[in-house]
Amino acid sequence: MVKAARAAGRDIIDLSMGSPDMQAAPQVIETLRERVYDEDASRYSDSRGILPLRQACADYYDQRFGVALNPDTQVVATLGSKNAFANLAFAITAPGDLICCPNPSYPIHMFGFVMAGGSVRHLPAEPSEEVFRAAERTIRFSVPKPIALILNYPSNPTTITAEIGFYEEAVRFAKKHDLFLLSDLAYAEVYEGTPPPSLLQVEGAMDISVEFTSASKSFNMAGWRMGFAVGNEDLIAALTRVKSYLDYGSFGPIQQACTVALQDWQSITDDVRAHYRSRRRALHKAAEEAGWHIPRSETTMFAWTPLPKGETDSLAFCRRMVAEAGVALSPGVGFGEGGEGHVRIALVADEARLAEAAQRVGRAL
Repeated sequence: MVKAARAAGRDIIDLSMGSPDMQAAPQVIETLRERVYDEDASRYSDSRGILPLRQACADYYDQRFGVALNPDTQVVATLGSKNAFANLAFAITAPGDLICCPNPSYPIHMFGFVMAGGSVRHLPAEPSEEVFRAAERTIRFSVPKPIALILNYPSNPTTITAEIGFYEEAVRFAKKHDLFLLSDLAYAEVYEGTPPPSLLQVEGAMDISVEFTSASKSFNMAGWRMGFAVGNEDLIAALTRVKSYLDYGSFGPIQQACTVALQDWQSITDDVRAHYRSRRRALHKAAEEAGWHIPRSETTMFAWTPLPKGETDSLAFCRRMVAEAGVALSPGVGFGEGGEGHVRIALVADEARLAEAAQRVGRAL
């Protein structure tokens, strides 16, 4: 619908995809420009990532979370965190295996395992005791029992974050029931207030866990396709083996540029957070003035909001907004049936365009 409307000459504000519109940091772009001319730049790279990049990721975890990682055995660089998740799914899943996954959830959390021949049992997305009660029921009444529990905080799409106490309980629960924990931490650096924790900060988590991070949102490098998986040595080795069959790693100069981004992570992410903070406030202010209530969030680059009163079908609502308001949003049902009744709004336009989008939706309502 968006493509057709634009082809017809309409101005569409597309807030449906979480593709950052801001540039990577100047020093990152300059590193790429310089290293492209290296004599060996066009050769195959190391599938698991060049050592300076893996070391920079380990240093980031040490500085940010106080987590010590061995860059040779506990870190692998990937073609984005989505790629990492799918590769690990193929590494650990046999046909018929069960995975416990939040619903709503980012699609690869479910479909990575479905494509690998597994099946999914859904859990609540809210980080509460009900997650473990639901997982306990799945363990009791499913054959075979699940092999892994997926966590995603700050959450895409719901923007909910988890406290360290929830992760502590998750580690206890997983060890009791012999489960892997797979934590998607792609939005670790997009927040206001208290920084989100890492699952690996919990004592014993390294025994059973892999965590996924990404340069996409933290450093405005979505199209560069750089992500990371870190954690348990055996799981990282399995992921690395599968990955080595499928690719030769990212373009070498991109890995070198991402190394600079990780080395300068504090200054770069401070700037990224400031931009998203300003955008959140502009969207909420304009939406309230337009009579469209959007709950406030302090994490991720999204807003997650219930459908306006009288609306029940998120896909139909989003189609209507393209047709009547010239605004594209993500229907909540696209993240699982638990997302029905909601829409996700990506903060991928400047303050003026976000305000205009809210005003357009308000007029259509």
